[in-house]
Amino acid sequence: MGESPVTELAVRGRQLHADLVLDTEAVVVGTGAGGSIALRELARAGIDAVALEEGGYHTTADFNQREERMLALLFQEQGGRTTEDLAIRILQGRGVGGSTIHNTNLCKRIPDAILSAWADDFGLGDVRPEVLAPSFARIEADLSVSEIPAADRNANNEVLRLGAERLGWRGGPLKHNRVGCQRSGFCELGCSYDAKQNALKIVLPQAAAAGARIYADVRATRIHVEGGRVTGLEGVVLGENGEHIANARIRAKVVVLAASATGSAALALASGVPDPHDQIGRGLHVHPGAAVAGIFDRTLASYDGIPQSYECTEFLSFERGSDRRVWIVPAFAHPIGAASALPGFGASHMRAMRDYGKLAVLTALVHDETEGRVVLGAGDRPKIRYVMNDADRAQLGKGLVACARILFAAGARDVVIPAVFPHRMREPGELDRLDTGFVRPHELPLTAVHPMGTMRMGTDPKRSVVGPTGEHHHVRGLFVADGSLFPTSIGGPPQIGIYTLALHLAHHIIARARSS
Repeated sequence: MGESPVTELAVRGRQLHADLVLDTEAVVVGTGAGGSIALRELARAGIDAVALEEGGYHTTADFNQREERMLALLFQEQGGRTTEDLAIRILQGRGVGGSTIHNTNLCKRIPDAILSAWADDFGLGDVRPEVLAPSFARIEADLSVSEIPAADRNANNEVLRLGAERLGWRGGPLKHNRVGCQRSGFCELGCSYDAKQNALKIVLPQAAAAGARIYADVRATRIHVEGGRVTGLEGVVLGENGEHIANARIRAKVVVLAASATGSAALALASGVPDPHDQIGRGLHVHPGAAVAGIFDRTLASYDGIPQSYECTEFLSFERGSDRRVWIVPAFAHPIGAASALPGFGASHMRAMRDYGKLAVLTALVHDETEGRVVLGAGDRPKIRYVMNDADRAQLGKGLVACARILFAAGARDVVIPAVFPHRMREPGELDRLDTGFVRPHELPLTAVHPMGTMRMGTDPKRSVVGPTGEHHHVRGLFVADGSLFPTSIGGPPQIGIYTLALHLAHHIIARARSS
């Protein structure tokens, strides 16, 4: 099927004046990295395909760089999603394009060691590095992935590079999917300059040009299964303020779940999808992380420029049980985010914010082995149960100390770990005496931006939800194409891995859609 230009990418819920009733061959739930690729490949194969997106359809003109507006618009629960015990803030995207709208465009392949372990431990020989390499390459070409030039590295990233090099630690430049970047530093609020080569800009328009239809503001609520095969789904159409304005009923012989590791699992649970071994929702990993701030005597303006362009991998390896499972990258926030993270009240907090321009901030993210779980909360919304185990807490403690050493090595005059009782240090020798027992729930602000797992891929139904083709073990025509597939944590940004797995599995989805 030939592709033609698309003038309007998605139909908004408010534009529907009656129930949405469709009879199609395939329906995709979610329009982020995985959903966009599944939709595009289905459409290009001549399959009549529809995508439903719970969030809104926003364009470059909507991305006004205002934290109070964009956090509410682009993130699940207006940026306030947390684990059940409120210990970890979980940032996930919501809207046409999903998390590719707000992420910081980091592009790393799933490490070869992880793919080999998936092949050996979960029977996934079809994802070995040499097999998956062509799909990685095609996705990287689609998204114009390139190494971030050293000339585009901002002061915060230079602090990480300088500190790591002075310590003799391993590190290097990162890759991204930006073209025409203006280095404004507002990536997590949506790009006002349309430089992100993401699902919204690249993949979904290709899908629409090939004939796919995209509906925003439509929340899927139930998957229908009859006689061991999927028959479609139902949902609700949401108005401008999230109110229920109509119903949605979609008949289809293929349903692709791509609503994230939390959303896909919650929808499957709410639908009562067969789960004889109680696997749906299990195996959740999130890469929990925390920040360390360094105060310098000079102005850095770390808020300016590309947020993340350099990494430290000195403490990152991928064998199971390793005591080196920490990934270190810069993590600077705009004023509202910084104010909420910096410790203190009143005058002391004002003093801290007056040093805003002199701050450098690094974060340590754990390649976690803790397994959390997604269960159903009020209104069938995902409830996230996740409490770091002792080994992961120890890893995060090591990572925070490493961040502090990097900041001192780069010239910071003070280093602060913003725990509930902040740890302020004036020289690196204090780190030798630091008790990291404060790395526990509610004593340290924790954030996670990479939920994965919950509908794991594998050959054994007792340990996984879908098979090596991405199709549910017990429901014909029900596929998963998002980070839910990952059997383990991957220790780095997942977007390229999600795009790639969706592309790799697409021919199985197409074959099922064509079958009688």
